[in-house]
Amino acid sequence: MNNLEALIEDGGEVTLGREDDHPFVAIATDEDVVAMLVRREGETLTALLRRLDRAVGKYFESGQIIDEVYDL
Repeated sequence: MNNLEALIEDGGEVTLGREDDHPFVAIATDEDVVAMLVRREGETLTALLRRLDRAVGKYFESGQIIDEVYDL
């Protein structure tokens, strides 16, 4: 999970918890939101974190923000 590690080393954060009507989300932020992912039914925590790592990688490469919480 190199992208998450790089984000945190640069002062970013990863948060796991409830967001609005979603019982389990993973959020990556630097000064702004980088990615917000909703845990899928049956998805393990490890799988969710891997998806978050890929989403952060997309942000690093192209600036694309992935938001599954508000843009579903």
